[in-house]
Parts: sequence; C-alpha cells; structure tokens
Amino acid sequence: MNPHAKLITSLSLLLGTSITISSNHWIMAWAGLEINTLAIIPLISKSHHPRAIEAAIKYFLVQAAASALILFSSMTNAWTTGQWDISQLTYPVSCNLLTTAIAMKLGLVPFHFWLPEVLQGSPLITALLLSTLMKFPPITILLLTSHSLNPTLLTTMAIASTALGGWMGLNQTQTRKILAFSSIAHLGWMTIIIIYNPKLTLLTFYTYSVMTTSVFLTLNTTKVLSLPTMMTSWTKSPMLNAALMLTLLSLAGLPPLTGFLPKWLIIQELTKQEMTTTATIISILSLLGLFFYLRLAYYSTITLPPNSTNHMKQWHINKLTTSPIAILTILSTLLLPLSPMILTTI
Repeated sequence: MNPHAKLITSLSLLLGTSITISSNHWIMAWAGLEINTLAIIPLISKSHHPRAIEAAIKYFLVQAAASALILFSSMTNAWTTGQWDISQLTYPVSCNLLTTAIAMKLGLVPFHFWLPEVLQGSPLITALLLSTLMKFPPITILLLTSHSLNPTLLTTMAIASTALGGWMGLNQTQTRKILAFSSIAHLGWMTIIIIYNPKLTLLTFYTYSVMTTSVFLTLNTTKVLSLPTMMTSWTKSPMLNAALMLTLLSLAGLPPLTGFLPKWLIIQELTKQEMTTTATIISILSLLGLFFYLRLAYYSTITLPPNSTNHMKQWHINKLTTSPIAILTILSTLLLPLSPMILTTI
C-alpha cells in the first residue's frame, strides 16, 4: 500500500474513533462510525486477493446496515422525545433498535456471521484492528446508553455469544477464525455486565485488547496462520512461542494470569446483583473456549522430532524481538497481582 494512503487511512481511523467516543450528538457519533468503516476497508482489501475483496464487501454491507439502524434509532427517539443527546435515549423501540445495531457492529450473536469470515480474509494486523480498535466506538455508545437498554435482551445475547464463541471455535484450524470466535465469546462477557457495572466492561475490554494484541503481534512475527504451521514455528523463536502459550492461557482466563481478573470480577458482580444462575451458566460455557485455548497453547509449544516436512525448519535465526511484544506479553500475564490497585481506579 502507498505510504500516503496508509497514513491517511490510519489518521482517519484515529479521527473516526475520537469523534465517536467524544460526541454527545447522535449525528456526530454516526459520522465517526462511518469514517471508521470507510477507513478500514482499504486495509482489509489491500492484498487484492479474492478472499480479501469478499471480506471487505461483507464488512461494508454489515456496517452500513448497522449504521443505518443507528441513524433510524436516533431519529425515532428524537421524533418522540425531541432529544438528540446520546444519553437521553428513552424510547423503548429506539433502545431495542440501537441494541440490534450495536450487536451487528460488534459481532454479537445472532449477528456474528460476518466476523470470522472478515477476519479470515484480512491480514493479521488488520484483523487485530478489527478485533480491538474498531470495537471501541460501539462499546462506548453502549456505555453511554447502558442505563436505558433492555437487560433481558442484552443478557440473552451475551449468553448466546459466549456459548457460540466457545462451541464454534472447537473445530477450527485457522488461527484468525479461532481468535474471531474468541472475540465473540469475550464480547458476551463484556455485554452481560454493562448495565450493572459499565466500568467493569471497560476493564474487560482493555485487558482483552492487551492480550489479543500480544497474540496477534506474536503470530505476525512468526508468520503463523494455521495450527499445522504453529506446530513447527517453535524452531524459529522458542522463547516467543513459550510466551505465546502463557498469553493464550491468560486469554482463556486461567489464574494466576491477567485474563482471570475480569472474569473473576464479572462473576462477583453478577452474584451481587442476585444473578447467580446467569453467572454459573456463563462460567460453564466459558469452558468450551478453554478447550481450544489449551489446544492453541499445546500447539504453540509442541516440539516435533527432526523429520522430513514440506517446508524448511530454521534451527538458527537472528530475528530481533520487538519490545512492544515483550511489554504486551508481560502485561498479558502478570497484571493479576496489581488487581487491588486496578480496582481502586474503577
């Protein structure tokens, strides 16, 4: 991609995200979402591969439909109440329409169908942006309107997302699709608590973003796109693969790693809200995701004996390990001891 085009695209992504998260008017928030959508499409389709073009078209159609629903929801609310303020969403029909639109933008069940295909057709860095940065503006809109959303609808979608994200990830062999279903499952954890403790949703999103960024950057460094490739990537950088194993276990939510913190706090908050059954169901459903995380961790550290394979093993390689991966891996695995200090800020 042309460096000038890449610069314009990156600045547009930052601009669209900033406009959406800082606006109080529905039209401004919608404009920011549209800028984001138009800016990410060249990054998805830059390889000119048919799968990338298909992913870009799917992403554009779904996001355009979701943006139209957001605009329709805000106009209906303004028609009824006379308010264009985001926090003044009070009309029940508008609330349900907005929940549907944000679910389409995030990839919540039953509007999840586009996310695995789009991530599979995108480069790893673009898939990272789709999994983290592009989800921040819709989550911000959910946070601003959380007091007026339908709890039953959100809880149902959250439990279904956790179940489907774990179930559909079991038989995948492509790492991008596995991480897409991981994203769907984590979104279920974020949305189930957003009405009762919005700050906890933000904490979950931040920790998920750090862990996912660490995984994607590691996979991009070792050029791993599928599980068979991951089995032999240990020959390129053994230490990086060992760190990847810990990051994947943290993403699964195993103590004493960082990923255990948000799940622990969400279960605690659901219990305080007398939703013990819901907390039990979502905890059991997260075991489905634990299986494929463990499989990924096993594949990342497996050591094959020297034998004839279809590609060359690199036993000695001088590759610089970038400092961002090291920092993100440390944050992805060792933040749990700092949880008392983190809790004082939320």
